[in-house]
Amino acid sequence: MLCTTLTAPIAPVSAAGDTIVFGSPVSLTGSLTKEGHLTQEGYEFWKDYVNSHGGIKVGSKSYKVEIKYYDDESKPATAAQLAERLIDQDHVNFILGPYGSGTAFTVAQMVERKKIPMVEGNGAAEKIFSQGFRYTFGVLSPARRYLEGVLEMATKQKPRPQTVAITAASDAFSQEVAQGAADWAAAHGLKVVYNNKYPDTATDVSSIVSALKATNPDIILNAGHLQDALLVQKGLKEQNVSAKIYGYSVGPDTPDFTNTLGKDANGVYGGAQWSEAVKYKGDPGFYRTAREYAEAFDKVYHHRPDYHDAESTATCLAFQYAIEKAGSLEPEKVRNALTKLDQVTFYGILKFDSRGLNVFKPMVVNQIQNQKLVTVWPSGLAAAPPKYPTPPWGER
Repeated sequence: MLCTTLTAPIAPVSAAGDTIVFGSPVSLTGSLTKEGHLTQEGYEFWKDYVNSHGGIKVGSKSYKVEIKYYDDESKPATAAQLAERLIDQDHVNFILGPYGSGTAFTVAQMVERKKIPMVEGNGAAEKIFSQGFRYTFGVLSPARRYLEGVLEMATKQKPRPQTVAITAASDAFSQEVAQGAADWAAAHGLKVVYNNKYPDTATDVSSIVSALKATNPDIILNAGHLQDALLVQKGLKEQNVSAKIYGYSVGPDTPDFTNTLGKDANGVYGGAQWSEAVKYKGDPGFYRTAREYAEAFDKVYHHRPDYHDAESTATCLAFQYAIEKAGSLEPEKVRNALTKLDQVTFYGILKFDSRGLNVFKPMVVNQIQNQKLVTVWPSGLAAAPPKYPTPPWGER
């Protein structure tokens, strides 16, 4: 695996010869380390598959794939600097997106200046796609939809929950998730009794948990990232906060959530971009179904892929299909092919609206049951029904 640190000597790479070089600033250290490594796994899994199956065909010629990484340390400004370095000094052909909406936004500004296409699968904030950028494309559903499925599922349970409390980190992605959840709740007869944010660098959310507890909500939602989800879930237990439903935008699907919390993770719901339960069937040339992908991935990494892995692999597939359709490595031709992409894969539909955002793929809801992740919504994809209401802390 090629993984270069910020301080390592530069080893210039180019598209000369028989190799297409992608570059990616990714969070290999810092607050988003876990998600960053999942992103890299998804990229590497695709790269190894492509290289072992003849490469990417561009016209009459086949190219191997190389991915050059730099560690952005989970810092948006650093990610932008590294993207510039990848383009100007390393001469990569294309950019694979970083992890997180904040970093994706800064890198999107850079690739726009350089007129180099970027496809990303780990920045869902619509802020990225409302700037008129022409060179950034996102394969994942918008942030505002992350917790809508949890709320929709909740309204179908008996007794129907009535009240919702929302906590959210201050970053753009989390705020969009929280706003989407609040809007959906209000439109469907659920009363929002608490909606507050905390700094996205917070290491203590006890005051937020205390304020939330005072409202005695039926549903507790957190819009944030893995470390936020762990802080909130631990805080809820410490203060013995009871609710019928606990839902997170990021966390439950990430292996570290259950590994860290053990039985205290049971009953938790998470909105997910993908799960093994989805029924899409892609074209030959890659793993056609979610199950085939998951089983092959597990053999390599010794854990089932979560949606971060899958959406990162889908990011690469979008580039592959666009390059093949363009029959060229010219950045503008590949960009134009991305605007016209309409491809079904194991992950779902890869198709972009005029902003470069994939609004065509629905999300799913997973629940941790007996410390295993199970798809419970929509009902047509459910591997098991939701366990509702969530048992008290001592009974999980």
